[in-house]
Amino acid sequence: MATIIVYQKPGCANNARQIQALKTAGHDVVVKDILKQPWHADELRGFFRNMPVNSWFNRAAPRIKSGEVNPDALDAASALALMVGDPLLIRRPLIDVDGTRSAGLDREPALSLLGGKTQDDLEVCLHEGHCTPCRQA
Repeated sequence: MATIIVYQKPGCANNARQIQALKTAGHDVVVKDILKQPWHADELRGFFRNMPVNSWFNRAAPRIKSGEVNPDALDAASALALMVGDPLLIRRPLIDVDGTRSAGLDREPALSLLGGKTQDDLEVCLHEGHCTPCRQA
């Protein structure tokens, strides 16, 4: 099985469930704190590959929920600049498997890592609608 680097937000219950699903599938998982990673735009861009810019974002992030940041109105360079400055904006988890990167569990390589399909509830924030626990950095 693969060794997977997963960038997650400590204390996020959804990220914990996602990591557990990868471990249950038999993978070694190395967990890193997405908030403490010194992100650079070029490095971060590699996780999003051909995804539309508006899908790069964590829709539960406080700045998005408040309307301060509108992911639907940003180009790639602006989106990356915002994310480098505020990693809470980044869609999680970020996954790196031997240099193949992705954001979220609904695309490759995550789909293959989870046996070809992901459980819908692994992509949904458990605190959606009452995100107090997710808002804390």
